[in-house]
Amino acid sequence: QTILWFPRSFEYSQKNAVLLPVAALGVGGILVYWLRSRHKIKTIEMGDGWWGSGERPLKGKEDESIRPFKIETSDQEIEDLHRRLERARYAQPLEGAAFDYGFNSNYLQKVVAYWRNQFDWRKQVEVLNKYPHFHTTIEGIDIHFIHVKPSYVPHGRAVQPLLMVHGWPGSFYEFYKIIPLLTEPARHGLNEGDVVFEVICPSIPGYGFSEAPHQKGFDTIATARIFHKLMNRLGFKEYYVQGGDWGSRITTNMSQMLPQSVKGLHLNVVFLGSPNLRQMLSVMIGAYVPWLVGFTREDVQRMYPFMQKNIYNVLQESGYLHIQATKPDTAGCGLNDSPVGLAAYILEKFSTWTDKSFLHKNDGGLESKYTLDELLTNVMIYWVTASIVSSMRYYKENLSKDPALSLDARIGVHVPTGIAAFPQEILHTPHVWAKKIFSNIVTFSYMPRGGHFAAFEEPRLLAEDIIHFVRKVEKL
Repeated sequence: QTILWFPRSFEYSQKNAVLLPVAALGVGGILVYWLRSRHKIKTIEMGDGWWGSGERPLKGKEDESIRPFKIETSDQEIEDLHRRLERARYAQPLEGAAFDYGFNSNYLQKVVAYWRNQFDWRKQVEVLNKYPHFHTTIEGIDIHFIHVKPSYVPHGRAVQPLLMVHGWPGSFYEFYKIIPLLTEPARHGLNEGDVVFEVICPSIPGYGFSEAPHQKGFDTIATARIFHKLMNRLGFKEYYVQGGDWGSRITTNMSQMLPQSVKGLHLNVVFLGSPNLRQMLSVMIGAYVPWLVGFTREDVQRMYPFMQKNIYNVLQESGYLHIQATKPDTAGCGLNDSPVGLAAYILEKFSTWTDKSFLHKNDGGLESKYTLDELLTNVMIYWVTASIVSSMRYYKENLSKDPALSLDARIGVHVPTGIAAFPQEILHTPHVWAKKIFSNIVTFSYMPRGGHFAAFEEPRLLAEDIIHFVRKVEKL
């Protein structure tokens, strides 16, 4: 029996000699996969979309050509505008109300008088056309953008592509003052020419000269996908992105969607979504021992008194948001029909979002930061394209769902990130909160002045911060 058992035991030991390493390899493989999956960067699925009129064509490839575009006007367009301005009716403002009840109608009459008698739309069209404009069709709609290249590139310097995205109620025109600072920085004394950009500024679909989506559901994720396709169509595999307002969320989504394409993300406003328990506790503790929760002295100055700056002030400034996030077409009908109503609705935001104290000025402080030509040119972009309603719908598409359930709320941002925190921004996000979402913050700058429309109001400060950020990323 012993003799018979020996060859059998030898046979079993041979099987074990094979099975044990196989089992070990299997367990090890599962362990490695688990460890790697824990560190794998989650991304937003890029997917595809169709925003044209009717059903998506079953056959035929979309026209991917890039077509030069020029803004034009006509006598009829200007005459119609003038007739409407002349027939405007005004409500009498309350005494001493300034901008506390909205746009002061006494000052509005002065703006309209300038608009009717002095503002030269033909001249402003020439200004708008000084940069090259283009159209291209993506997902069934025409996308408008300007693409500005540097006139001179120092030998051996790489040109960095930079996509800059506006918000509401702004437009691509917001970037006109910052573009030369970025495409020709050395000429404007910003650096030694080590960082030079070519700048692409698209109009969000439904804004300005970009066609409005014809289907429901067009949100920032769909916009991010379209802008990635735009950059790819222009021949860029890697690029920097920058944004404020909706542009901030769009470029953040771009970074969550294709992090391998985004070399760096620069923001001048940060959206964090719904506050969590940890943030609420840090607010309470931060009022007494800010260093314990990671708040800086500058954070404390900008955030407290918390209820006044983060609840009451926001409620006072967010009435428009509730309208646009629920029934944008109703209010939009009046704005689309009245240039005076449109101007009041848009320019009121350029007052209080630039500086909260402008609420107490009879003229809203508008001309202390901008010229009437600049302000009215932005209004005219909405007027001549009849895009106010489609721009307002963007709020409903993005805010009608529970933000906690959105795709981007569950995905972090891992690309190099630069944040420029302007003191007059509607809400301040401290660095310690921002890094919970943006895990690779390369620069966080407390800007000395400026508000919501950073590129329009403080182009030099913003350009300096973008250059500083990109210079650091390029050295990583």
